[in-house]
Amino acid sequence: MPRPLVALGASDPSAVLRGLEAALAGGPALLPVAEDAPALPTPAPADVPQRVALVVETSGSTGTGKRVALSSEALLAGAAAADAALGGPGAWVLALPTHYIAGLNVLTRSITAGTTPAVVAAGHFTAGAFADAADRIDTGPAAPRRYTSLVPVQLARVLDDPRGTDALRRFDAVLVGGQATPQALRDRARAAGVRIVTTYGASETSGGCVYDGTPFGTVRTDLVDGELLLAGPMLAEGYLDDDERTARAFTERDGHRWYRTGDAATLGDDGRVRVLGRLDDVVVSGGEKVALGQVERIVRELPGQEGAVVTRRASGEWGEVPVVVTDRPVDLDLVRDRVGAVLGRAARPVDVLVVDRIPVLPSGKPDRRAVRTLADPTA
Repeated sequence: MPRPLVALGASDPSAVLRGLEAALAGGPALLPVAEDAPALPTPAPADVPQRVALVVETSGSTGTGKRVALSSEALLAGAAAADAALGGPGAWVLALPTHYIAGLNVLTRSITAGTTPAVVAAGHFTAGAFADAADRIDTGPAAPRRYTSLVPVQLARVLDDPRGTDALRRFDAVLVGGQATPQALRDRARAAGVRIVTTYGASETSGGCVYDGTPFGTVRTDLVDGELLLAGPMLAEGYLDDDERTARAFTERDGHRWYRTGDAATLGDDGRVRVLGRLDDVVVSGGEKVALGQVERIVRELPGQEGAVVTRRASGEWGEVPVVVTDRPVDLDLVRDRVGAVLGRAARPVDVLVVDRIPVLPSGKPDRRAVRTLADPTA
C-alpha cells in the first residue's frame, strides 16, 4: 500500500520537526524542500512505497538532482548508533538547513532523545546567532548532553568570535562534516578546548556514519578499485522513481547491501577510513592524473585557507590545470611550492583567484559548479 508524501517548506524548522516526528511514527512521508532552490526536473510523486518515511532532495555540489528515499528503520538506526558513539542522547543546537540530511539528523536525534532543538536564527549564519541559540539549549535528566553539527566554514566563523568560542566549549561534542575538515582547523578548535568530532556520510547513509575515521555501530566498509563502499542498517532504500540510478549506486555482495560512495579512500589496518576525494574529481594535466581533492586538502592547511576550493580550468597546453579559488589572498608561489612538494609538479595550481565570497549551497558546502565557472567562464 503506498504512503502519501507531504512536502513542507524547510524555512520553518518547527514544521519540519513535527512532520518528521509524524513520519517516523508511521504517518505521511516527509519531503522537506528549500523554497529558494531550483526545482528538480521532475515533480515529486504524490505517494511513495510504504517503507519510505523521508525523502531528501539533493542536487549535490557537482552532480544532477536526485531524491533519496529513507525508511524509519534507517533513520532510527543511524540516530541510535550516533548516540552510542557520542556517549548518549542529548539536546541539540540546529545550525544547518532542514532540507539537508545533516540538519534532518539533528531533528531525528532530538526526537529520539525527547528534546527540542534550539534553532539558530534564520538568515546569514553568524557566530552571535549561534551563541544565542547555545544559550537557549534545554537539556534534561534523560538527555543531559549538549551537541551541535556544523560545516567547517561555520566552525571557523564561530572560532573567530570569543563569545562563540565560549559557547562551543560548553558542548559535549561538535560534529563537523559535509566536506573535509582541514587539520589546521581541527587543531585550532581543540586548542580552544572545543570537542570536535569529524563526520563522514551522505544522504544515502542517513547522514554521518563514520566518526573521526571510525565506522560506528554495525557499519561495514570495503574498498573496490579504490572506491569506498558502505553497508549497514542506515542505508537508503534508493532513489525515488529512478531504478537505474539505484542499481548503479547500491549493490548486493557477500550477503550485504552496499552503497557505492563515489569517493576514493584508504582503509587502515585498524579499520579507520581516510577519504581522499571524489573519484571523478580528477584532471589530466600534461598527461598526469591529478586528484583535485588532494590538492585542495593541502591548500586548506595553509593559514587562513580553510575555505579555499580547488577547481579545474581548461588549458591549451596542458589539457586541464588546477586553480585555487579563495576569499583570502594567498601567495601563488607558496601554494605551488607546498602542493608540488607533496603531489608533484603536475598538481601545482596555475592561479589563485580571490573572490569576495566563495559560492555555497544552502547546506554550507561549496557550490563547485559555480566555483568552476568563476575559474573558467568558458566551461
